[in-house]
Amino acid sequence: MAAPVRRVALKLVRDRAHVDEVVDRIRSAEVSVWIATANLKDVHLEAPIGTRARASGRYISIIEVFSDLARRGVETRILHGGEPSRFFKASLEKRGGPKRIGLEMRRCVRVHLKMIAIDGALLYLGSANFTGAGIGAKGDDRRNFEVGITTDDELMLDEMQGAFENIWSGKHCASCRVRSECPLPIDTIVRKR
Repeated sequence: MAAPVRRVALKLVRDRAHVDEVVDRIRSAEVSVWIATANLKDVHLEAPIGTRARASGRYISIIEVFSDLARRGVETRILHGGEPSRFFKASLEKRGGPKRIGLEMRRCVRVHLKMIAIDGALLYLGSANFTGAGIGAKGDDRRNFEVGITTDDELMLDEMQGAFENIWSGKHCASCRVRSECPLPIDTIVRKR
């Protein structure tokens, strides 16, 4: 039986708009930020408006944003497919590692989806990996050509947060046919807790 046709609110996000529409919403999150990406790099963003850093033209690492979220009690999870870039790892270690700043990370080599769920109220789906070139933080002549959508549709949010949670909790690990390629199967992490 076919699903009923529904009308949902969608907003098209292209290129530089990823920073304005998605990353700026990450900065203002109040409850949770769930990111799924194949590639993960140390994105550098313009410092927030009204700060000394912004006045001096300084850029800040996304790690500072994640650290600020943790200080405010926002749950931040990153599910990634590839090894994070060395610069991402260095920025993370400079601040004491993921646990120190309240960032939860899990790797599944099968993750290729690009998704961001913010506060269970906004969903981004698109082509952009969580890299500077992907989410539009690079200059016009260096960023990737990316496209995606944002929505506040509850059914889409439920569906994608459920898919994220299934991977996050290791639900697919036992039957995974590429388990031998996985550096640390998620189900072994979950069992330890």
